[in-house]
Amino acid sequence: MKQQIKTTEAIFPMPVLLISTFNEDGTVDVMNAAWGTMLDRDVVALNLTETHKTVQNIKTKKGFVIHIADAKHVVEADYFGVVSGNKEPDKFAKSGLTFTKSELIDAPIINEFPIAMECEFIEYQSDDTGLGVIAKVVRTSAEEAVMKDGKVDIDSLQAIAFDPYTHGYYKVCGRVGDAFKDGLKLK
Repeated sequence: MKQQIKTTEAIFPMPVLLISTFNEDGTVDVMNAAWGTMLDRDVVALNLTETHKTVQNIKTKKGFVIHIADAKHVVEADYFGVVSGNKEPDKFAKSGLTFTKSELIDAPIINEFPIAMECEFIEYQSDDTGLGVIAKVVRTSAEEAVMKDGKVDIDSLQAIAFDPYTHGYYKVCGRVGDAFKDGLKLK
C-alpha cells in the first residue's frame, strides 16, 4: 500500500549539473543546478531564475558549459550549490579546480569534470510556464577515462544524482537492463 508523502520540488532522481560561465571581470562562475533537461538532441533547458549570477552571465556572454558532476568531486559540486556567485564573486578560485577556455563559446570548461557540453544561449523564458535558459549544444566532450567502445561508460563516469526527498547525493551506476529491448519480451 502506498503512503502519501510531501510533494517535493522535483522528480527523483535529478542530475547534478554544474553550469560554468565567465563573470564580467573574466573570473569563473559555477553553479550547481539539478533542474535541467534536453528539449531536443542538441537543445537544453535549465530551469533557473534570473536572480542567479550564472544566468546574468549567460545572458551577457551568450554561452556556458554544462558539466556532469561525479562522485570524485561531490564536495566541489555541493560547494557550487551552497555559495552564491552574487555574494562570493570568485568562488571558483576557492574550489581548487582548473579550467580551459572554450574555443567555440565565451565560457570556461572545468578540466576536472569528465563530461562537458558547450552551449550557445538561445533565449530566456520568464513567463509562468517558461523554462528559463534555453541553449543549443555546440559540442559535447568526454574524458577518455570514462569512455568504452566509443561511448560514455556510466559506471566509469560515476555521475551523481540529487535526491530531493532527503537532500542526498547518490552515484548513478550499475546497469540493470537494455532500453528499447527488454520490454520487447512482453510483446
